[in-house]
Amino acid sequence: MVKIIDMQQMRYINLFSKISGVEPSSSFMYCGQLVFLVPFKLVSKAIGRDAINAKKLGNIVGKKIKVIAQPDKTNESQVVKFVEDLTEPVEITKIEIKDSDLIISASRMSKANLIGRNRIKEKQLNKILKDILDMNLRFI
Repeated sequence: MVKIIDMQQMRYINLFSKISGVEPSSSFMYCGQLVFLVPFKLVSKAIGRDAINAKKLGNIVGKKIKVIAQPDKTNESQVVKFVEDLTEPVEITKIEIKDSDLIISASRMSKANLIGRNRIKEKQLNKILKDILDMNLRFI
């Protein structure tokens, strides 16, 4: 599957790699935050001591920055950790993977927070899961 990167994403990726010294595999916007995916072993280097790299980039770009480990599609625990990190302030009760579906169980308030007004957050999360993990999102 070919992923198209627009010029703005390319600028963000180049700026991130110059500041942190780590080449991210992908970047995207989720809930007003700029999210970078980096290899698992390089997450702490990418964030920097006392999150200096993330803060510096956030000040330059004017957005909140989140650095997450790139999950392996075949490793279920890495996929679960990726989704938990991505939706971090929201408490998720359970995450299951069945075939190509990722099923999220959460309380009523958490589910409402994940779906968002006019289903905007749900659409963003579904697109991210489709692009990165080739999975569909479902809520219970």
